[in-house]
Amino acid sequence: MGIRMRISTSLPADDAGVPDLAMAQHLEDLGFDGVSVPDLLFGDGTPGVEPLAVLAAAAGRTSRIGLETGVLSLPLRPVALVAAQVQALQHLSGGRVVLGAGLGGFPGSPFWRAAGAPLSERGRRADDVLAVLPRLVRGEPTDVDGEPVTLAPAAAAPPILVGGNSEAAMRRAVLYGDGWAPSLIAPADLAAKADRLREIAAELGRPVPEISVGGHGVLNGSAAAVRAFVDNLVGLHGVSEEEAARLPVTGGPDRVAERLAAYADAGARAVTLSLDGGSWPAQAETLAEAASRLRTGRCSRRRSRDGW
Repeated sequence: MGIRMRISTSLPADDAGVPDLAMAQHLEDLGFDGVSVPDLLFGDGTPGVEPLAVLAAAAGRTSRIGLETGVLSLPLRPVALVAAQVQALQHLSGGRVVLGAGLGGFPGSPFWRAAGAPLSERGRRADDVLAVLPRLVRGEPTDVDGEPVTLAPAAAAPPILVGGNSEAAMRRAVLYGDGWAPSLIAPADLAAKADRLREIAAELGRPVPEISVGGHGVLNGSAAAVRAFVDNLVGLHGVSEEEAARLPVTGGPDRVAERLAAYADAGARAVTLSLDGGSWPAQAETLAEAASRLRTGRCSRRRSRDGW
């Protein structure tokens, strides 16, 4: 029996960090459910593009594929501006937005300082944004910091996937989101988190959000690219060597389909992978084939030697 999961990936970019918008149409042709753009604004010369602007451009080149942020940094942006941008993108795309949102960002970076974003109380600020964002997008009269605001033209509020692996993020997802979007997590660890998510929802008397996993793929056997990814996690993010080695999705269509099935077994209903290393078109085709095998039941659920 096949498994229906929402499968998305992010656009490739050139050396300057500018996404290749033509590839949005290619992903749609390959049958992907969504195209994702990360929110990586540093302001120190590191390449990074504003995600909602990129998705607006991608909307004009596509007709079906979902347009996803992964994840939009809410403490960095005024809620009325986010709502107006989402409204516009919903109208431009015919309602295809999937809004990944959370704390995100890099507090203390030059961009955060230049934008006047707070370096503390990020969780409270994100909660405040999530509490009113859907009403603003729908064009309902809403109080924002004591100021009554009604935005037009009204649009359908998109699904909101709250990012973050912490218990606070899970609680935020239960209170304000349609989904919970952890990232860089192995299937076995996700299963335990999914149990806790259900407990939190029961404690709060709320529905259990769907789970959408974010991760990185280094497909088609590039050992050097896998090693570079693992070294980056260890050196820049303090992840242990053992844990880092479990995180990238690797291999060809069969192995990737097995990994997607493992995430489904752990409770995920969607997976978004950024594709690292060389030959992005070939990796995108491998991921599309793996998704097809998952949907048609042409994959196994073997536990890998890496301890999925």
